[in-house]
Amino acid sequence: MLETIDIETAPRPDAAIIWLHGLGADAHDFEPVVPEIVGAATRGAAGPRPPERAWRFVFPNAPVRPVTLNNGMRMRAWYDIKGLESGAAEDIGGLRGSMTQVLELIGRENDRGIRTERVVLAGFSQGGVVSLYTLIRHRQRLAGVMALSCYVAAASKLAAERQAANEHTPIFMAHGQFDPLIPVDTGRQSRDALVSHGYPVEWHEYPMAHSVCAEEIADIRKFLFKVLPPR
Repeated sequence: MLETIDIETAPRPDAAIIWLHGLGADAHDFEPVVPEIVGAATRGAAGPRPPERAWRFVFPNAPVRPVTLNNGMRMRAWYDIKGLESGAAEDIGGLRGSMTQVLELIGRENDRGIRTERVVLAGFSQGGVVSLYTLIRHRQRLAGVMALSCYVAAASKLAAERQAANEHTPIFMAHGQFDPLIPVDTGRQSRDALVSHGYPVEWHEYPMAHSVCAEEIADIRKFLFKVLPPR
């Protein structure tokens, strides 16, 4: 089981967001966005107000492995990157291994009382790639997927390996218009590939590079509140 940082916005959470970081980052990377997405309990003139939602955010650490693109340097990565050019070999074994670890995290949420249909997978860059890879191949329905500044890996196998369980699962895709690492056109092509296979994609572009911005966080909040309604 991957080591994780878990943040619960209230006792007895009824939904989980499993959020994968990008290449070379770690589980702390998106920890600060939690209070921007879900308001905590407050006390006003009329008395205490409960938190907006009882959710569990799960931030796992990717394994440390050598990355070919970075001259074999060892770092936290969900899979190896051979190159950024079109047609570069993909590390399918690494993708499958990370998918297996993500499924273990989903299983742990099931054991903690949260059904798969109340789990959202999220990820930035490499983490988003793994989230989409898992969505396409998972045999149980998820609440949604957030794929930030990323692309569809193994796109040529999408039709053959897709599972029916998540063909109607909402997908939030966001990309920076000035992304120098994963060009926005790559994101658009992945969006179009998903849409052509019937997946419902909510697409957003922002005037930024390979990063996350405040407007994007606000849109993420709206998406999560939509796909994870109160129980």
